[in-house]
Amino acid sequence: MKASLPAGLLLALTLALSACDGHPTGESAPHEHAGAHGGHGEHEAHDEPRKGEHGGRLLEQDALTVELAIAEEGTPPKYQAWLYRDGQLLPPSAGSVEVRLKRLDRAENHRLEAQADGSLMASSVVGEPHSFDVEVLASIEGQALRWSYPSYEGRTEIERTIAEEAGIRVAPAGPGEIADAHEVQGLLTPVDGKVARVTARFPGPIRRLAVDVGDPVRAGQTLASVESNLSLTEYALTAPISGVVLARNASLGMLAGEGAALFEIADLSTLWVDLHLFGADAQHIRPGLPVEVTRLSDGATARSVLERVLPGTATVSQSTVARASLANADGFWRPGSAVKARIVVARQPAELVVPLAALQTFRDWEVVFVRVGDTYEVRPVELGRRDAERVEVLAGIEKGDQIVVEQSYLVKADIEKSGASHDH
Repeated sequence: MKASLPAGLLLALTLALSACDGHPTGESAPHEHAGAHGGHGEHEAHDEPRKGEHGGRLLEQDALTVELAIAEEGTPPKYQAWLYRDGQLLPPSAGSVEVRLKRLDRAENHRLEAQADGSLMASSVVGEPHSFDVEVLASIEGQALRWSYPSYEGRTEIERTIAEEAGIRVAPAGPGEIADAHEVQGLLTPVDGKVARVTARFPGPIRRLAVDVGDPVRAGQTLASVESNLSLTEYALTAPISGVVLARNASLGMLAGEGAALFEIADLSTLWVDLHLFGADAQHIRPGLPVEVTRLSDGATARSVLERVLPGTATVSQSTVARASLANADGFWRPGSAVKARIVVARQPAELVVPLAALQTFRDWEVVFVRVGDTYEVRPVELGRRDAERVEVLAGIEKGDQIVVEQSYLVKADIEKSGASHDH
């Protein structure tokens, strides 16, 4: 497989190969083997595990059987077992069962105790995902038994080079901040006091035009020549400020009336961002708050700080106007452009945060994907506060876990393609 192949193709080839090699990347078929008393189980690696009358997996050795399930109805997930000899149900006092789980990042033990309903059940909860290597240690009527098998779900393997080519990136989960932000809209406008209107000093016909709309001009530059009706001599109309010609209401030969605005020039090196606040937004937003401005037409962004909240109310919209300034020396921003803005009112610390891009859905869970080596596995998470960029995680992952923060949907697609099941 050549590294120069497109990332999407590389990942697709990886998925195809994993599907064809007989070892899917999701749930593995049971592979059981009996412990100290010899022999492998009778199942081939690709067989479905046999099920008992309670729906659990049958672990068999000679005449002895443990039926093992995870009880989930009316209880948090817990291991439950039934003991048999020659297919006949034994009382739970006839033996003991312990289930040892090896997850990607930790191990846990579940010891089952006798119950009044004839089963054995653990008091400890089996957390999601139910994805682990299982070791079952049992004793039935004094005979020691052992089985082991993989039981994977929500898991896949992607080689590191393939993941890098596909743009899959991970980062450690850790503390951060959640912003209390308000989204508002507005317009870019020229700064008052930096707009000049050029008028004729004396009425007369316009004999020459030197600039057009959009032309940059400097203070004192000639814009047009007018022949005075009084003196019959030409005089120059000059730019009072440096800036850009926003409007030209003059044409050759037209009569320039005294006091009529022939040119409008604006210094656009700085623009105002006038943002309209409605309802409760106006109560929380104050001067000095950071603001991120985004142009609606193309998504271009810039950062600024609110300078003031105007005392009046906009007549048409009945909104309160908050104003920030935007540096525009290169002319990248244009007056009249519609923008949206994100105003951060406050930032609250959080012990554990992940980017919103890390979140996916799996079954009916909100999840992130954790990477351990080349293995990626789903982690259902309990979420708290969120803002436009990140979300607080209350449970489901630990500080330092390597979380997929970019292209997480590719990992989800790989897991779903593998057909990972929920079998125990």
